[in-house]
Amino acid sequence: MTPTLPLPAVRRALGPVLGLALLFTAGLAQAQFAWVAPNGTRHYSDQPPPPGTPPARILKAPGLPTISLQTSLQAASAQAANVPAASAAPAAAGAPAGGKPKGPPTPAEREEDFRKRRKESESADLKAREQARIQAANAEHCAEVRKAKQMYDSGIRVAEVGPDGQKRYLTDTERAQRSARAGAMAAECR
Repeated sequence: MTPTLPLPAVRRALGPVLGLALLFTAGLAQAQFAWVAPNGTRHYSDQPPPPGTPPARILKAPGLPTISLQTSLQAASAQAANVPAASAAPAAAGAPAGGKPKGPPTPAEREEDFRKRRKESESADLKAREQARIQAANAEHCAEVRKAKQMYDSGIRVAEVGPDGQKRYLTDTERAQRSARAGAMAAECR
């Protein structure tokens, strides 16, 4: 025999689950279309308006931008009175000069914007990397110049290898000249 749960325990366990399911499906029951009928009444439905409904009378539809209530009522009343909508109400806020409100960007426009932003970001990154490389090279050059200046000023004997492969020591005047040149380079690094 399998153990069974008492009926009140099952109800308590399923109650919150069913409540959440109803809560999540409530949004699906909302009307997706809204339009003004020729007689001036508003209709809300999950079905599209009847064929032949002018686009100016459609207030809400999937894929269309939402139009302000006042602008849509003025447009509908202007059509009912056979008056052009442009003369019935001023241009809607955010609408282009053509009179039609601009909808959300198309996928192609969004893709173009994305590519433009990515290209700008890549060029900025490339410029930042190049700037960092130049700064690192300058820092390394300045460190080498300071090290050479310190060596020339130390008073120890400095040797160099000539083109013939022989080691020769710098004279005091050569060391002084190189120290002065290294000092001038080090002054530019500050």
